[in-house]
Amino acid sequence: MTRTRIWAAAAVAAVGLLAATAGPVAADAPARAAATVPWSVSLDTASAAGERWTEPTQYPSSPDLVVSGTLTNTGSGCYAVWTRFFRDFSAGPVTKRAELCGPGTAAVAARQRYDYLTTGYVTVCRGTADTSDCAPWTNITWWPIASR
Repeated sequence: MTRTRIWAAAAVAAVGLLAATAGPVAADAPARAAATVPWSVSLDTASAAGERWTEPTQYPSSPDLVVSGTLTNTGSGCYAVWTRFFRDFSAGPVTKRAELCGPGTAAVAARQRYDYLTTGYVTVCRGTADTSDCAPWTNITWWPIASR
């Protein structure tokens, strides 16, 4: 009984110390964004690069993985960015996220439900029709997975 009271008193003291040293928090203070994790892949005159992070959803154990970036081409050919996600060794569809013919840039964006059984990849391919002529698939779910 005495040990329980001592432990409870120590816990209350620790919480009080944390509250006293934390300082005031404004109600309208902006949320601090966590660091993002960079990704990149290239093929010939095209390259794609950006950041990835997770965002909370209504399901605490399954946030969304957000992939954002830019496809850049300095040549005259056509290129596309594709993603593919696997969940527990079950392959999802290959999905085109951006395409570009000739020099310029195009936005790359993807959002996918993420949990510890999810693995995702991104690549850049010649042409815009399929994934038959591509750079090696690059993992976009390796740790760390940053949260926002």
